[in-house]
Amino acid sequence: MIVVEVVFWVAVGLLVYAQLGYPVVLAALARLRRAGSATRADAARHPRVSLIVAAHREAEVIEGKVANARALDWPADRLEVIVACDGSPDDTPARARAAGADVVLELPWGGKVRAQDAAVERASGELLAFSDANALWEPGALRALAAPFADAKVGYACGQVRFVGDDGGNQEGLYWRYEMAIRARESQLASVTAGNGAIYAVRPEAYLNVDPVMGHDLSFPFNMVKRGWRAVYAPDARATEKMVPTVEGEFARKRRMMSHAWPIVLRGGLLSPRGYSPLYASMIVSHRLLRYGAPLLHLVALIANAVLLGSGPVYVATFAIQIAVIAAAASARVVRVRPLLIARYYVLTTASVAAGLYDYLRHGTPAGWAPPEGTR
Repeated sequence: MIVVEVVFWVAVGLLVYAQLGYPVVLAALARLRRAGSATRADAARHPRVSLIVAAHREAEVIEGKVANARALDWPADRLEVIVACDGSPDDTPARARAAGADVVLELPWGGKVRAQDAAVERASGELLAFSDANALWEPGALRALAAPFADAKVGYACGQVRFVGDDGGNQEGLYWRYEMAIRARESQLASVTAGNGAIYAVRPEAYLNVDPVMGHDLSFPFNMVKRGWRAVYAPDARATEKMVPTVEGEFARKRRMMSHAWPIVLRGGLLSPRGYSPLYASMIVSHRLLRYGAPLLHLVALIANAVLLGSGPVYVATFAIQIAVIAAAASARVVRVRPLLIARYYVLTTASVAAGLYDYLRHGTPAGWAPPEGTR
C-alpha cells in the first residue's frame, strides 16, 4: 500500500501545485524580481500596423469588425485592415469590402493559419496585429498592444479578452481572469507560455509559418522564446467576445481547441527544452505540461484513492471530496447555482483536454475551422 499512497499523494500534489501552487510561486518570484523585469513601453510611437482578420462564414459580424478596427485610437493612414476570407461560403468578402477593409483576400478553404499566412504575405505593416472576426477591441487596444514593441527584444504581445453573455451559465470569465493573472506574472518574469487569438501582435521578422493544424495561440509564444524573442502580455490591450452560451458548448469549443494543441505538445516542439531558460522551462512544465496532464492525474488520484479506502479516515475524506466534485458537476445540469456551475466548468474543461487528445489520436486534426455556435 505504500506505493499506492505515494502515487496518490504525488498525483494530488501535482494537481494542487498546477492550480494553486504555481500562481503562488510566480507571485513570490515577481516580488523578488520586480526591478528590471518590466517591458519598456512607448505608447506615443505609431508604426504602420496591418490588422489581419481571418474569416470563415463571418457575414453576421465582419462589417462590425471592420468598423471596430476603423474606430481604434490609431492614425488612419497608419492602419491597414486585411480580411482573409478562408473559403467563406457566404458573402463575407463582399461585406468586408463594403465596410471598408483595405485588402480582402478570397482564399480556398485551407484553415485559419493558412489564411493568416496569406494575409501576412500581402501585409505592408511594420507590425502585424491579429484578431478574430467576433472580437471587438476597445479604442485604445491597439495603442496598448503596440507599446511593448518599443523594446527591441519583444517579438510577440497579446492582450486580454473579456467574455460577455446574456446569462450567467458560463464560467469562462472566472477562468479567464485566473489565466490572465498567471499570464501577467509570466510576462513580468520571462515570457508568456500561451496567447489568445482575439488580440495579439507580432513583428514581421518574428512571424513564423507553422503547421496549419497548429494555431498561433500556443505555438507562437514558446517558439518566439526559442528564437531569442520575448513574448509578453499587454493587459491594457482589451477586447470582448461573446461567450459560448452553455458550459456544454464551452466543452465542445475547448475540445476542438485541444485537438489543435496536442499536435503542438507531442510533435511541435513545446516540450523540447532547447532554447528555454531554466525559468521558462519550469513555466512550460508548470502551466502547460501539468495542466494538460490534469485528466490523467485526476484519474490516477481517484483510482489510487479507491484502493486506499480501507487505510484510514483521511482517504475516506479525500475520496468523498472527489466524488462530491463530480456529483456537483453532474447536478449543475439541473440546479444551476454558481458553486455547482464552477464545479461543472472545471470537470468539463479538464475532460476536454482528454477528449481533444482522443480526437487527435483517433482521426487527426483538420486544418479547417468554423465559428463556434452561439458566439456570433
